[in-house]
Parts: sequence; C-alpha cells; structure tokens
Amino acid sequence: MSDRQSAPTPPLSPHAHGLPILIIGSGSTGLALGQGLGKAGISCIIFEKDSALERSRDWNMGLHWGAPILKSLIPEDRWARIQSVQVDPHNPTKNEDTLAFINGATGEEMVAFTFGPFYRLRRSKLRSLLAPGLEIRHSKTLCNVTYAHDGQSVTAHFNDGTSATGCMLVGADGARSTVRQLLLGPTKGAINRIPYAATFVQRRFTREQALYLRSFHPLFLASAHPDKHFAFFGMQDAADADDPTSWTFFFYISWQSSVEEQDATAGWTDAQRLAQQKQFARKFCDPWKSAYEWTPDNAPVWYLGLTDWDPGRQGYRWDNHSGLVTMVGDAVHPMTYQRGQGLNHSITDAGKLTESIVEIHQGANRNETIASFENEMIERGGKEVRDGTANTRLLHDWAKVQQSPFFTKGVTKD
Repeated sequence: MSDRQSAPTPPLSPHAHGLPILIIGSGSTGLALGQGLGKAGISCIIFEKDSALERSRDWNMGLHWGAPILKSLIPEDRWARIQSVQVDPHNPTKNEDTLAFINGATGEEMVAFTFGPFYRLRRSKLRSLLAPGLEIRHSKTLCNVTYAHDGQSVTAHFNDGTSATGCMLVGADGARSTVRQLLLGPTKGAINRIPYAATFVQRRFTREQALYLRSFHPLFLASAHPDKHFAFFGMQDAADADDPTSWTFFFYISWQSSVEEQDATAGWTDAQRLAQQKQFARKFCDPWKSAYEWTPDNAPVWYLGLTDWDPGRQGYRWDNHSGLVTMVGDAVHPMTYQRGQGLNHSITDAGKLTESIVEIHQGANRNETIASFENEMIERGGKEVRDGTANTRLLHDWAKVQQSPFFTKGVTKD
C-alpha cells in the first residue's frame, strides 16, 4: 500500500496547544487512550453516545501480550487493582496457565497452550477501572466532523446540536464507527459482514451444577466440533468465591451462517435463538451439553452475525487531514474474536497513539507523526483482521481445524 501524500504541517500553534484531544467513544480503547494522555499531561475529552457508562450487555476479553502497554498507560495504583477486574477476582493470575482446546464431540484434548500471564477481564469492570479522572460527556452522538482552514483544529458536531473543537479527533467508537464512515463514506466505511454467527448465553446455576461445570476449567475452555461448530465456555463473574450459585457463566456455539440466512432470521426471538443453540449442543460433550440442558427455554440471550473491517485493503486509506483525525481499536480494525487478539491490539493502538501525540506536543511534525502511527497500526491490525477471519473459517471446517492459528499458535502474538 502506498502512503497518502500531503503537505507538511507546521508545529502546533499556541492556539492549538490550548485545545483538547477529542476522543469519540468510551470503550476500553478510548478510556485507555484518555488515561495515557492524562498521565502525559495532555488534555482530552471523551464523547459517548450512551447516557451512562453502564451498558446492558457485558462480556469478557483476554489481555495477555498487551498487558504491559495497559500498565504503562494508567496510574500504578490503578494497575494494582487489575485483579479486581477479572472474571474471578478471587483467583490470582498465574505467571503461566494451561488452556485446553478440545474435540467438542468427545471431550478429547486436541491441543493445550501454556503461556501467561493471562488476564480474563470483564469489560464493564475494565471500563469502570479506566474511567475515573477522565472528562466523559454522555449522550453525544457524532454526526459530522469539520476542519479549520488553518489546519490547526477539528470540530466534532453532535446530534443534539452541540459541538466541540480540539487539536485532534480520535475515533474510538467501535466496529460500526461513525468516524470511519465520515472519513470513508457509507460504503467503504461500512462494517463487513461475514458468513458466521453466534448466540451468547450468560447464566447462573445451582451449586452442584456450577461446581460441575467449572470443574472442566476454572477460566475458559474452547472446542471445535465435527459438525463445523466452534464453542466457548467460561466464567463471566465469580461474585462470591464460596457461593457457586453467585457464579455467572458465559458460553456460546458459533456456526456457518450465510448473510442471507442472517437476514432471513433477523426477526427471531430469544427463545428461537436458544432453541437453535440447544439443538447444536445435543451433539456436544460437557460442559456445553449440560449447560444448555440446564438453561431454561425462556432465558435471555443475544445474537451476533460476525463482522470484520480490514484497514489494509487497497483504496481504503482515509484522509487524516494532515493528522487532525485518526482512528484506534475496533473503529479501524474490528476482528473476529475466536483467538482473543482484539483487546491486545486496541490497547497497543492507545499506547502508540499516546506516544505519537506526546511527540507532536513536543514539536514533532503532526502530519508525519500520525502517518507513521497509522502505517504501523494498519500493517499490524490489518494482518490480524485477515488472520482472524481466516482463523474463524478454519475453526468451522473440521477437515482444516488443525490448520487454524488458534490451534497452531493459541492466543499468543505472532
């Protein structure tokens, strides 16, 4: 890919130095970036479309090779609390842990990975850890971005009629990023739908059931099934270490599902989604078989068709307006989740962009510095998007599952 050529920009003017960085989105990436900038003494404001930090859906994410970068972005006392953010805060993170990948039909171990430290973090708790001390403005839905004629400032415009001006704008607004669509248009900027889907369940069980289900692995377990299904089972929240009835488990089965099938079933109810999962699970070994049998037919679930967006595609490089606007995290490289790389790349973006903004504030050329940041991010994140989607395809093809990156490399960085 050739770099976009543009005229050099002068160092930030005194006016621009007085303006904040505008961050669109208060997910983990935007908050981590905000913490890094705050630690460096650089003003920023985060804008969030939701009315509050809390959201109705919660899930968990793996943090491993990206952990040192997150540690560098946040205050020491905040990192000291990282254990409290884990799905099981009572079970100290090991320097090394072994995670198994099994045959979903027989329970036979196909491969095991030993690595660490591995943090399995609840998304809601991670955001709560990262939010304090940041200026977050809620109920702000971005609708447009404009740029000053002198090239020194950028203005975000919101649906409520308000606006905010900063010396740079960063899109950290997730897989269906508005910033990306404003930069590339509704066609190139749209999320790419791929032919796989999953339905997710979060559930508590009786004491005996919970102890049995967790006996397979205290953290999480993954499997591929000969029927071309992939499955995950793990903890979401171990609220009370001594009360298994307080433990919430998180599990799903994913399958090949054409975009046409996804559209045709768009109106399905939770009960229909769960019934489909239960049908898949009948051919699975435990813990999936029992977990689905023990889940009431009217239990709430949520469904997602899988998506990606590759920033490395020819012709998809955006105009960053000489470094006035850029993107990080899922806004620029949303990827499938079966190999657990998304959070690590997103935190890496936040760390590298923090370093770049510090350099700009110290006098570095904004255009060149942001171009360099984007080049590295596009190469690294784009490769992971492509590898992640290939991994998803292979995990759902029993004849090729052993060729998948998950099987050959686990969740470690290349």
